[in-house]
Amino acid sequence: MTKRKSPEDLRSFRWFGAEDLRSFGHRSRLYQMGYDHNEIAAKPVIAIVNTWSDINPCHAHLRTRAEEVKRGVWQAGGFPIELPAMSLAETYVKPTTMLYRNFLAMEVEELIRSHPVDGVVLLAGCDKTTPATIMGAIQVDLPTIFVPAGPMLRGNYRGQALGSGSDVWKYWAEKEAGQLTELEWNEMERGIARSFGTCMTMGTASTMTALADTLGLCLPGASAIPAADAGHSRMASLSGARIVEMVFEDLKPSNLLTAKAFENALTVHMAMAGSTNAMIHLIAMARRCGIHLMLEDFDRISERVPVLCNIRPTGTFLMEDFYYAGGLLALWKRLEPLLHTEERNVIGTIGGALKHAEVHLPDVIRPLDNPVAGRGGTAILKGNLAPQGCVMKPAAADPALLKHRGPALVFDSYDEMMRAVDDYDLDVTAETVLILRNAGPVGGPGMPEWGMLPIPRKLLKQGVRDMVRISDARMSGTSYGACILHVAPEAYVGGPLAAVRNGDVIALDVASRTITLEVNQAEIERRLAGWSPPERDYSRGYLKMHAEHIQQAPEGCDFTFLQSPHKLPEPEIH
Repeated sequence: MTKRKSPEDLRSFRWFGAEDLRSFGHRSRLYQMGYDHNEIAAKPVIAIVNTWSDINPCHAHLRTRAEEVKRGVWQAGGFPIELPAMSLAETYVKPTTMLYRNFLAMEVEELIRSHPVDGVVLLAGCDKTTPATIMGAIQVDLPTIFVPAGPMLRGNYRGQALGSGSDVWKYWAEKEAGQLTELEWNEMERGIARSFGTCMTMGTASTMTALADTLGLCLPGASAIPAADAGHSRMASLSGARIVEMVFEDLKPSNLLTAKAFENALTVHMAMAGSTNAMIHLIAMARRCGIHLMLEDFDRISERVPVLCNIRPTGTFLMEDFYYAGGLLALWKRLEPLLHTEERNVIGTIGGALKHAEVHLPDVIRPLDNPVAGRGGTAILKGNLAPQGCVMKPAAADPALLKHRGPALVFDSYDEMMRAVDDYDLDVTAETVLILRNAGPVGGPGMPEWGMLPIPRKLLKQGVRDMVRISDARMSGTSYGACILHVAPEAYVGGPLAAVRNGDVIALDVASRTITLEVNQAEIERRLAGWSPPERDYSRGYLKMHAEHIQQAPEGCDFTFLQSPHKLPEPEIH
């Protein structure tokens, strides 16, 4: 164990403790804000990085949670300061929040490094905010605790539980097929989101907060608490109290984020049938720790970990049910033989957290011998169409489509696709393989969640509800279907997806992990030689920086100049 820090060892002491002109200025400005020097003397300064905003429903309660964190910090003898950061509201930010994940990571890193703080509380949860804030905190490596926003309450429609995203797609398909009236659709619209908090399906938000929890960055089990539950407020206050002690213990992300911790996260991801977006984020987070996580690691863990969480979009229930079933600790208990239980978290170890864990609803969190699906929730496919790999969630697809061969129907843009799918004269059948390209990290830009391509209206009318769809885009973690995503290299940078033409045959075999464009290599190369990407205006600002430095999906979509475990020196204080 590291020797307990004294007040003079605190990082903030460099700003406030010295007897010089600069520290005089720092202390006098505290007085200006109504604080007395005694309120901060010998106390850890705790940064509360808050991603609240007026247009982020997932984080609508984080202004209140920040005050509850402060309460815990004060009670434990610390001095809290709230630092606002970009909110990244998944619902509203266009073209995609993924475009700005690295922006937020940079902001968090510089907020922490440049301010007189000794420890950090991250308030986040909406899809990209969890990995972004953690990626920023990793680079500074001060004691850090993560307070997840928590899932919203179950939706309700005529007595049926609704799940965000997953049920939207389902009922939209029925509406397009003429099975749902406008009145019924509007009624469902008003019932699907009943409280603040993140999506209550196993979407990207719930996936990433559970993985942050498994990595050891939360009070164990915090990620499963519904946002509107009183326990969520208590958790926030307890997190504020705990970070003060973590500062004196010098318990940092580098002490927690080991290779085994990331393997635990992969295990939990597979058991949850978590969002395919987690692959990009976990790779980016791990590589910032100097751990070279790869797509092949996901497939390796997938082979030995069954799906245990019976939660939409793969299963039946919702995150509120998951919490009542025992939450993340109950899932860890089921997975105990497969986890590195000696791995540390912010208060102890995974093994310690499991001592009193129980499963209360066995159909929500299944045992290893009665899984929802016998193999993990994701599959990595490779072939001449995706030399660097692509991703699929087999458990959320029609099993009949896991081995498929059919002709391609290609769309070069989202707008082109949306115009075409409403055309009853579109040359498409249930055997067709729909392809959307130029929607990757560079081509999107930012790799939007367009990968759950809509089923053409004429097929919906015929009763088709799933078909093979391929894209270099991502899809929402709440989505489902036989969607093959993150094709790398993406079309916009000259990947083989750019060579596909209408009518080309594509063969998919999930069992053998292959995806093949049945065109000879010489013809593919000939087509690519005559190809050029569509025009994009990346002439200035953040878009220019993004286009020049963004990596492909298998590399985590991080910026080339950020994906490093190197820590910059402390700022000079003059």
